[in-house]
Formats: sequence, C-alpha cells, structure tokens
Amino acid sequence: MTARDNHWGRASSWLAVTVIMLGFGIAGTGLCMGPDWFLLWAGTTVCAIGAILVLVFRVFQDVVLDGRRTTRDRTARGVLG
Repeated sequence: MTARDNHWGRASSWLAVTVIMLGFGIAGTGLCMGPDWFLLWAGTTVCAIGAILVLVFRVFQDVVLDGRRTTRDRTARGVLG
C-alpha cells in the first residue's frame, strides 16, 4: 500500500489544515476580546496563508475513492439479519 492509497492524507495536507485552524483560532480569540482588530486581522492573514498552502500542496487531490459497495447482504437477509 502506498501513501497515496490510504485515508490518512499526506503530512503536507495536514500542515495546511493546521495552519488554517490556527488562524481561525487566532481570529476567533481576537473577535471575542473586544474585538481586538489586530488579532482578528492577524488570524485572517494566517488563514489566507493556509489557503495558499492548500493550493500549493494540492490538498484536494489527496482524496481516495473506494470501490462501489454492494447491498447484497442487506437484501438477502434483511437489515436485522
């Protein structure tokens, strides 16, 4: 199994998501503190940097598509067995 075949995603994808979450937390903290406009815009900037990382790292190509699922077991025995 290669790194591309799992559902965990790449480390670079997780880095981009972590940067966005960090920015969201900074902006949310700034909004709740008064609002503190410096923290709000600093968090927004960090989120924008994370969005750029998403594009650079091609996070949306990290998706693993599974094969089709069959419903043979449900139709043969019913839902409860």
